[in-house]
Amino acid sequence: QVQLVESGGGLVQPGGSLRLSCAASKFTFSSDWMSWVRQAPGKGLEWVSDINGGGDSTYYADSVKGRFTASRDNAKNTLYLQMNSLKPEDTALYYCARGSTLGGGGWANDYWGQGTQVTVSS
Repeated sequence: QVQLVESGGGLVQPGGSLRLSCAASKFTFSSDWMSWVRQAPGKGLEWVSDINGGGDSTYYADSVKGRFTASRDNAKNTLYLQMNSLKPEDTALYYCARGSTLGGGGWANDYWGQGTQVTVSS
């Protein structure tokens, strides 16, 4: 009965910013690692970020490091992904998922949201 709902996607120009949100329910959100994963057109799933339950440990894919920031507000059961300096190659469907990908190598995620579309284009 875990529920994850992403929002905040849309169309943005290169160099612009978006903040994605993931609203969680039906589990003890604060105790779990969470992940952001994306799927670009014509490509498979790509790990973006992992964040621990307390929000004090974060990991990022090289492709987004320095531009994206994951955070969470456990009082609101909400996960965030702040995306700055967006590039056309960031265009993808972005998912939040419970668990950690272990830096993109483990994929220990058991529940996924439906995704929110991010399109970066001029």
